[in-house]
Amino acid sequence: MENVHLAVEEDDLYSGYNDYNPTFDSEELENDVAFQQAVRTSHGRRPPMTAKFPGTAIGARPLASSFGTRMAMASSMGRPMTGAVQEGAARPMTAVRAAGYTSSLTHGSSFDPLGQSRGPAPPLEAKNEDTPEEKIKILEKKVNDLIEESCMAQSMGSLQLALEKAKEAGRKERALARQREQSGNVDHINLDLTYSVLLNLANQYANNEMYPEALNSYQVIVKNKMFSNAGRLKVNMANIYFKQKNYPKAIKFYRMALDQISNTHKEMRIKIMQNIGVVFVRLGQYSDAITSFEHIMSESPNIKTGFNLILCYYAIGDRERMKKAFQKLISVPLGIDDEEKYIPSNDDTNTNMVIEAIKNDKLHQMERDVKVLAEKYIMTAAKLIAPAIETSFANGFDWCVDMVKSSQYVELANDLEINKAITYLRQKDFNQVEAVETLKTFEKKDSRVKSAAATNLSFLYFLEKDYDQAERYADLAMNADRYNPAALINKGNTVFVKQDHEKAGEFYKEALRNDSSCTGALYNLGLTYKRLNRLEEALDCFLKLHAILRNSSQVMYQLANLYEQLGDPHQAVEWLMQVISVTPTDPHALAKLGKLHDDEGDKSQAFQYYCESYRYCPSNIDVITWLGAYYIETQFCEKAIQYFERATLIQPTQVNWQLITASCYRRSGNYQKALETYKDIHRKFPDNVECLRFLVRLSTDMGLKEVQEYATKLKKVEKMKEIREQRVKSGRESSARGRKEGREGSAGSSDSSHSSSSTKGERLSTKMRSLPGSNEPYEASSPKELDASYVDPLGPQMERPKTGAKKRIDDDDFGDEELGDDLLPE
Repeated sequence: MENVHLAVEEDDLYSGYNDYNPTFDSEELENDVAFQQAVRTSHGRRPPMTAKFPGTAIGARPLASSFGTRMAMASSMGRPMTGAVQEGAARPMTAVRAAGYTSSLTHGSSFDPLGQSRGPAPPLEAKNEDTPEEKIKILEKKVNDLIEESCMAQSMGSLQLALEKAKEAGRKERALARQREQSGNVDHINLDLTYSVLLNLANQYANNEMYPEALNSYQVIVKNKMFSNAGRLKVNMANIYFKQKNYPKAIKFYRMALDQISNTHKEMRIKIMQNIGVVFVRLGQYSDAITSFEHIMSESPNIKTGFNLILCYYAIGDRERMKKAFQKLISVPLGIDDEEKYIPSNDDTNTNMVIEAIKNDKLHQMERDVKVLAEKYIMTAAKLIAPAIETSFANGFDWCVDMVKSSQYVELANDLEINKAITYLRQKDFNQVEAVETLKTFEKKDSRVKSAAATNLSFLYFLEKDYDQAERYADLAMNADRYNPAALINKGNTVFVKQDHEKAGEFYKEALRNDSSCTGALYNLGLTYKRLNRLEEALDCFLKLHAILRNSSQVMYQLANLYEQLGDPHQAVEWLMQVISVTPTDPHALAKLGKLHDDEGDKSQAFQYYCESYRYCPSNIDVITWLGAYYIETQFCEKAIQYFERATLIQPTQVNWQLITASCYRRSGNYQKALETYKDIHRKFPDNVECLRFLVRLSTDMGLKEVQEYATKLKKVEKMKEIREQRVKSGRESSARGRKEGREGSAGSSDSSHSSSSTKGERLSTKMRSLPGSNEPYEASSPKELDASYVDPLGPQMERPKTGAKKRIDDDDFGDEELGDDLLPE
């Protein structure tokens, strides 16, 4: 209780706020009889301006202040006095007259201090817009508005609208000039407005790639001596000549612009010289380009010019100057703050709040972009000159690494060493011990570098089909950096090949949670759902992926394949048409389109797509079979011959192609060529029964002497065929008796062996029966389904297959060839 204190009643803090001087009590004026009488009559009018007593205004009157006493307003004379008078004397006149009082008031006039009895004020005088000056002002405003609208449209990407507005501004400006001439105000021409109209029109012509019109507009400005500093626009004209690939004229105008820009504008001169160097590179004049770039690096060095200088030295093969240029490149100051500036301290709260606010502002983002660009140029330059500056690629890369370690880009040294190993892999040198050893040295580095190296090793072992090592290094990469999406994808791939699709899907999902833009994970997740027969979810994945990769033929093909499996052939055709629009020479996509149209009964469209597919890939047996069968079905057997001859070249051991070719000759009426073909088949396949039958038939019809010889051979072959069939039948019966006698063990193994061999035989016979038989009507069997799929290791990788490079795979193999292997981005 001794710490408890009772509150003491204090004085009222707000006391005295309601106290006021009664002199300023305006609310009681209506009840003041003397005041009302003074208002209505002349009672209480001030005396004339004559003083009865000599002296000043503050003679004998006692002063009253806010601290003194005040008399209550009992009459009109009770008003606070401003002058000092003696008792009974008239009050002298003050300098300021009271509001609402006047000496000219007539008797009975009302009190109107605001003058409301005089009525409303007269309206403002309307502006006369018919005068020439007003017309000129209105036209000038319209021209300025059109220029602003043109610039706004151009900033929003509406280039055509911007051009229309610029043209309209030009027409209005010419009308304005005529108006000035008519009114005689030629001396007051607004040159700035004319310059703005012409410059905007020229820019909009250039933006719409109407280069001749843009050059004409620029020429009008440049040749007009009234425009000051118009010579700078020759830079814009040089840029247009550069886009038109008129390089000599571009250099001429760049140099003219350079001559008209004073040395005070150093930055502008540097940019023009950089453009001149780039044009010399396009012309192949590397020595002149080197002169420009060297001058820039001595005056105002920058990353881009330093990189261009290295390229020029590389083009002329100067090793020593390449090294010097690389050293200059890594010593270029970036002019950005260290990242430590954005690390908050634990002491000052206000400073931490400021750092938190500027951590992701526009300036810091710009600094990051500058640093990323500089690192990209340095990495590219090192990879370019490494094989050229030393006797071997490894030595050159080691020199670059040593130089980088001694510069401000120390953290790039590890990335360069990883790129050294990746370069070995790009050269398909998978067994290169140096590459593997280089990557393994990073296992003891910090987590970021360790994760990158382990990811690349996992990728390497996955390509070598060493899935255990691939999984080991994928785990190592994940342990070093669990948020590395490439490591998660590699882990998912190793699980996928082990047929654990559910678990693989979980890894792909985790990679997407860490990086929602990881296209490799999304692609592989779609393949996983496809393997699990969750087609709707797979479709959702590939639709999302298509929204990211709008022109990916692989993604569009997967969408077409999914719609086909879902029973929507029209959607499948639509997506395949998009595939063809991206890769018009893809034979597998064309063949798939042909198959879909054939299934719908549209033979003419199917024929068109199959012909296109055959033109780009004349070795696809399925396409050859369909085209040959189509011509046979339409009674053009002579046209089918070329396709089956092509099939004979592709599969020379398959007798059916040669039999069909001979039959086509026979059905087209060329019996002599058919006979020669059958004889050739008999020499290659003397035990073929169908060939001998047709030889006997043709020899008989043509009256040849070899009839009896072929007939004897046919009987002999048929007898051997019957013996073989009897042996097979007796073998089956004996195996059946063996099972009945109780020899389950041996019989079971025999049955298993027989079953597998039988299945294999059935597959072969099924494949053979899919072709038209020689003694059957020449109709096309249903073409086999072309389950061609795009093989694309998605995500950042070492080498992506070229567009259109595909491998035909069966349904049993679908997905294994399509997994995306991931390599850490360079």
